[in-house]
Amino acid sequence: MMLKSQKPRPARFIQILPICALILASMIFATVTQRATADDLGTIEARVARVVDGDTFKLSGQSQSIRVWGLDAPERNKAGGSAATAALNALISGQTLRCAVVDIDRYQRLVGQCFLPDGRDITAAMIMTGTATEYCRYSKGFYGTC
Repeated sequence: MMLKSQKPRPARFIQILPICALILASMIFATVTQRATADDLGTIEARVARVVDGDTFKLSGQSQSIRVWGLDAPERNKAGGSAATAALNALISGQTLRCAVVDIDRYQRLVGQCFLPDGRDITAAMIMTGTATEYCRYSKGFYGTC
């Protein structure tokens, strides 16, 4: 029995509703912000600062590495890794590249379809050297080798 002087207590759900709304808003903001980052970058054009491995490099003025879209090269410590790294280095070292950023990977690298000044696609050129292959899981056969 409730007396007139007592205030009714809100249900537990009503008490935690603002907290739930704040958590949901934070999650939505984080998702939108991450997607917007890749979309906002669009195209990057810069000189190659250094080659990291057979499918990753850094551009001058960029803090994030660029992972070449659609390209799968062996890791440096695996068979063929040194050859893939050397081939990418020979292909792009000192060049000014144009990269269309298509994603950000789980390592926070920009994933881009990149082109040499003469218009050649880096992925296609690396596949032609035989030191790397098409990453069919992501390229969906774009380069015709899947």
